[in-house]
Amino acid sequence: MRRTGYEPTQARSPLRLRFGLAVCGLVWGIAAAVGFAFFGQPGWAAFCAAIAALAAADCVVVVRHMRQGPHYQPGRDVPPYEPVRERDRTRRRR
Repeated sequence: MRRTGYEPTQARSPLRLRFGLAVCGLVWGIAAAVGFAFFGQPGWAAFCAAIAALAAADCVVVVRHMRQGPHYQPGRDVPPYEPVRERDRTRRRR
């Protein structure tokens, strides 16, 4: 079965971008938590520490997905869906 032409042939996963954003969130969360703790704002420090913890968990998940590789992606000859036939299009318009 041929590809329909609507899907990208060389699509790339945004995992590196997501990892970079998670690292930025981790760094800023830790820095903000330390800063707020230094200036005596424990509530804000805890909030920023929670954000840093979420960013660290996201980093772990993204690294895990990056190490798994593309094993879950179909090959070039497998389309992501069944192409719509002309007969099906006319039936839906009625």
